[in-house]
Amino acid sequence: MTVTVRFAPSPTGHIHIGNSRPALYNWLFAQKMGGQFILRFDDTDTVRSKQEYAQSIEKDLRWLGIDPDRIERQSDRLATYDVSAQRLKDAGLLYPCYETPDELERRRSRQRALGRPPVYDRSGLKLSAEERAALEAEGRKAHWRFLLPNFDGDPFSTRRTDVAWSDLCRGDQAVDLASMSDPVLIRADGSYLYTFTSIVDDIDMGVSHILRGEDHISNTAVQIAIFKALNAEPPIFGHHNLLTTQDGEGLSKRKGALSIGSLREEGLEPMAVASLAVLTGTSQAVEPVPTMAALVEKFDLTSVSKSSAKFDPEELKGLNARLVHELPFEAVKDRLANLGIRPSADFWETVRGNCETVGDARHYWQVVVGPVESRVEDDDVDFIAKAKEFLPDGDITQDSWGAWTSALKAETGRKGRGLFMPLRRVLTGMDHGPDMKALLPLIGRQNILDRLP
Repeated sequence: MTVTVRFAPSPTGHIHIGNSRPALYNWLFAQKMGGQFILRFDDTDTVRSKQEYAQSIEKDLRWLGIDPDRIERQSDRLATYDVSAQRLKDAGLLYPCYETPDELERRRSRQRALGRPPVYDRSGLKLSAEERAALEAEGRKAHWRFLLPNFDGDPFSTRRTDVAWSDLCRGDQAVDLASMSDPVLIRADGSYLYTFTSIVDDIDMGVSHILRGEDHISNTAVQIAIFKALNAEPPIFGHHNLLTTQDGEGLSKRKGALSIGSLREEGLEPMAVASLAVLTGTSQAVEPVPTMAALVEKFDLTSVSKSSAKFDPEELKGLNARLVHELPFEAVKDRLANLGIRPSADFWETVRGNCETVGDARHYWQVVVGPVESRVEDDDVDFIAKAKEFLPDGDITQDSWGAWTSALKAETGRKGRGLFMPLRRVLTGMDHGPDMKALLPLIGRQNILDRLP
C-alpha cells in the first residue's frame, strides 16, 4: 500500500497550535511510512473562505517544517462532486427533504420531551413526487440526506447496525448507525457539506489513512457507509486526542488563540511548537526535539493517550529556551544579523544560555555595545572607584575578570555577591545575565572605563 494522508483545513481563519497537531501527525506519519502528504483546502464556503487565509495556512505549515507533496482545492472539484452525488441519487441513497431549520428543531424538541432520541424520522423519504412538487411550488428548496444502511428492507424500521473499525490511536471502535440521523450531504442552496466532498476527494486522491481529532469519531461510521455506497474501500482511521489549555478549553481559530503566526512573531522556534503539539498527550516525555527528522523517529501513534492533551503555554516558552540554548552559531548567524547584531560565535555562545528566544540576544547586544543604564548602590560608590583603579592593563580577555576580582578582593576584603554584583550592575545594568568572564572581553576596555564612574 502507498501511504497517502491529507490535512484539509477550511481557509476561514488562521491555524493555531491545536489544529497544527493533526497537520503534524499526518505529515510525520507520511514521512515515517515513505508516503505522501496532501494539503487540501476545504474552500467551498465562498463567503467565509479567503485566499489570504489559505496563503497564511500554507506559510505556517512550511514554517513548522511541513512541505506538502500536493496542494488541492475543493473549489476546483465541484463537477466531480456533482457526478458522485448523482450516482447516490440514482441508487436511491440520496433523498430530498424540505423541512426548515425551525421545523426540524421543533421536531427534535418534541422527541426529547417524549424521552426519544432526536433522530430524523425520514419524513422526506415518504414524500410522493406530487408532494415534492407542491412543496417546491411553495418556494421550498430541497436539502439532500444520505440514507444510512441501518435497516432490513423497510427504512422506517431501523435496527442496530454497528460499524466497526480498528483505530490506529484508540484500538477497536464501533458506532451504531441506528442511533444517528441520516446526514445532510447537500444544502438547500445546492452546496455540498464537507462530509461528502471530503469522501469524494479521499477516494479520488487515493487517501489511505485518515488521522484526525477524536471529535470526529462519531462521524466515522457514517463516512465508512458513504465510502461503501460509492463502491470504495474506506481508509484506515486514527483519532488522536485534542490539544487543549490547562483548564480543558478548546482552541479556536476565531479567537486567534495561540495562532501559529502569533507564535512565530513572538520569536518562538518552530521545533518548540512542533515538539509540544506532537508530544503533549502521549506517553512520551514532552521535550524539545531539535529537528523534524528526529521528531519523525520519535513519532508513534500507539503512544497517544485516550485522555485529553492539556498543555500550559508557559511550557512552550520553556521548550523554546532549551532549544535556543543548544542552537549553534551557524544556525542563528543570519537571524542575528537581521536583528541588527554584528554576529560572532563568541557573542552567541556567551549569551545564548540566557535567551528564551533568539530575539532576546538584542538586549545583550545592547549590553555589549552600549549605552547601558549603569547602577551603583550608595554602599558601593567607593568600591566601584577602586574597581576602576584596579582594572587590569592591556587587552581584556577571559582571564581579565578573574584577575580583576581577585585584586579587588585582596584590596577591599569583599567576596561573593558583595564583590561580583556591584561590578555586574555598573557594567550591564542588570542583576543577572551571562557569565561576566566571557562577557567582559565583548564589552571591551573603553566601554568598561566609560561605565565606571
